[in-house]
Amino acid sequence: MSGPATGRAAILGTVGVPGNYGGFETLADNLVQYHEETGKALGLTVYCSSRAFDAQPATYHDAKLVYVGLDANGVQSVPYDIVGLVDAVRKGHDRVLLLGVSGALILPLLRMFTRARIVTNVDGIEWKREKWQGAAKHYLRFAERVAVRNSHVVIADNQAIADYLKDAYGCDAEVIPYGGDHAVEALPDPAAAAHLPDGYALGLCRIEPENNIGMILEAFDGLEMPLVFVGNWDKSNYGRALKAKYADHPTITIHGPVYDPRGLRAIRDRATLYLHGHSAGGTNPALVEMMHFGIPIAAHGCSFNRHTTEGRALYFKSAQELRDVVTALAPERVEQVGADMVEIARRRYTWAAIGKAYFALLED
Repeated sequence: MSGPATGRAAILGTVGVPGNYGGFETLADNLVQYHEETGKALGLTVYCSSRAFDAQPATYHDAKLVYVGLDANGVQSVPYDIVGLVDAVRKGHDRVLLLGVSGALILPLLRMFTRARIVTNVDGIEWKREKWQGAAKHYLRFAERVAVRNSHVVIADNQAIADYLKDAYGCDAEVIPYGGDHAVEALPDPAAAAHLPDGYALGLCRIEPENNIGMILEAFDGLEMPLVFVGNWDKSNYGRALKAKYADHPTITIHGPVYDPRGLRAIRDRATLYLHGHSAGGTNPALVEMMHFGIPIAAHGCSFNRHTTEGRALYFKSAQELRDVVTALAPERVEQVGADMVEIARRRYTWAAIGKAYFALLED
């Protein structure tokens, strides 16, 4: 029997840790915690954007931190990832976990000159997202192809993405979703929800067209059930226009973004229905987090969400369909769907299970 895996692994492609930005940052953060809790012999380094952190400690839990002086998102994400990848292999890391495909352009070169094992999570099918147009869309599609062709292991966070990769590239991807149990471990901050109704439908996401915010707001315009929608409304013209339209609505609360885990917990605790309008991406972290709360979920009926919820949530693809779902909700249906969601979440979307799966690939 072989002993514990030794060597050095680097996690790249995120803003960094502690994770307080998005799904990949939360993933990296929880992988670091899993690494420490399980006493892995494999050394771990996380690459971070120096522009995102005022304080820049050398370690986080038992992981080393390396800072790159570029932004991790937007157009700088490409050189950010490339600089990190080159530095990681130059410093002797023999395993690389790349989250996203922005910097995949350098992977063929790394394969030629190093023996590092490259594991890449391709994220959602990024080039299909509405927010990417023109050159950016073409680059992301090209980068996706390069990543799939030049990684030793490809990870998809959703079976629908794995099916796409198989059809497009003949690639047999490993399917590893996200954990969500951290969302129910935070102690609630009652002050965050003190001004909200006692029970409401909750929307919670980045305010982007592909998340069908307008569709959800239109559906609840005229419904008796109150809606609280939390997001970064002021980040785009799309968000500002919707905020202005519904700012004074009697049953719709337009709420600014909340990043504090305790505040999020309090807002989620008081919801009686969760609305998930995402129609692109894959396994969305916000969805698996909410599944742990045991309330019914109405999700856009795309293949990604159906796979995540095993076809047992409520689904809609138009404002009228969502309106019909809400008005037809009977108490026994509410109880059944909520119970189904939490059963799936505890079985599939815990960080202990996700950490085990990732390190099995890194230690192989």
